[in-house]
Amino acid sequence: MVNLIWVCMLLMGIIVAAVNGNIDAVTTAALQGAQWAVDFALGLVAIMTFWLGIMKVAEEAGMVRLLARLVRPLMTFLFPSIPRNHPSMGAIIMNLCANVLGLGNAATPMGLIAMKELQKLNRGDPKTASEAMCTFLALNTSCITIIPATIIGIRIKAGSVNPTEIVGTTIFATACSMIVAVIVDRILRGIYRSHRWRW
Repeated sequence: MVNLIWVCMLLMGIIVAAVNGNIDAVTTAALQGAQWAVDFALGLVAIMTFWLGIMKVAEEAGMVRLLARLVRPLMTFLFPSIPRNHPSMGAIIMNLCANVLGLGNAATPMGLIAMKELQKLNRGDPKTASEAMCTFLALNTSCITIIPATIIGIRIKAGSVNPTEIVGTTIFATACSMIVAVIVDRILRGIYRSHRWRW
């Protein structure tokens, strides 16, 4: 659906440019946009590399295990079906840490590993997500972001005068979204259990 929307927007732009006799502007804008996108992406590589390196150092230094111990009560509450010291828990924590740092790209590999490990615990229909999978998906998509590193990097690259001014509003907005996601997950889990019990 998104691809269809983009195609429609591109076609409309080309048609309007052709009608106004400005078809050369489309080619120029396409080439300039492609060059800008490459320059922008390369500029973000340094930021992503730095934070990924920090996360790797933290993992090797045992910070992940320490963090796992600190957040274990919360994780036990959110994921009661995951056994103690299961590999999925470490992947979930790493994924959430990356999201907290605003590194969505770095969070993706850990999220895939977590889902793969959670699938091994899935005792029901393998084509149906387990409760733990649904909870993890809700947290992954709405996790609180304390340091929006990628957005700050984009703002620096775009020449923002104060690239870190979004930190406060980002923390507030993502905290609200995470709280709502956890509450809705609990409500829907209760509805699903009662519905399944009736049948």
